[in-house]
Amino acid sequence: MGNNIVETIIGAVVLAFAAIFLIFAYRTADIGGGGNGLNLVARFDQVDGLQVGSDVRMSGIKVGTVTSQHLDPKTYEAVIGISIAKEIELPEDTAAKIASESLLGGSYLDLEPGGADAMLADGGEITFTQSAVSLMDLIGQAIFSASSNDK
Repeated sequence: MGNNIVETIIGAVVLAFAAIFLIFAYRTADIGGGGNGLNLVARFDQVDGLQVGSDVRMSGIKVGTVTSQHLDPKTYEAVIGISIAKEIELPEDTAAKIASESLLGGSYLDLEPGGADAMLADGGEITFTQSAVSLMDLIGQAIFSASSNDK
């Protein structure tokens, strides 16, 4: 009988630690999505490697998160929803580009603020965008240009 009580207590402790770990991971990973900050939209021709939950960075510092992505059925562009920290104000001529962390790493959205006096409002759209560069396309171009130079 004493063994059952000890096993029950140990099981409860393990479950408590698992719950604490999950709460910690949820808060640390910033999975909560948008809503607290400035919600913006950007349109891209191609968003290879960018996923919901990817970082939005400015000057190398994380300032937000990609909250959604879908395909516009009329223009066939990828529409990316992002949430930026509420204390950050972005000029209307801010540019967004998709950058890679490394050759093997994931992608993130890099923001480059412009010089306009007017600021983007909640629900606004970043109009200056640069799509992701495909590593396979670059390799193909390098091989093609090397073979055409040989002739």
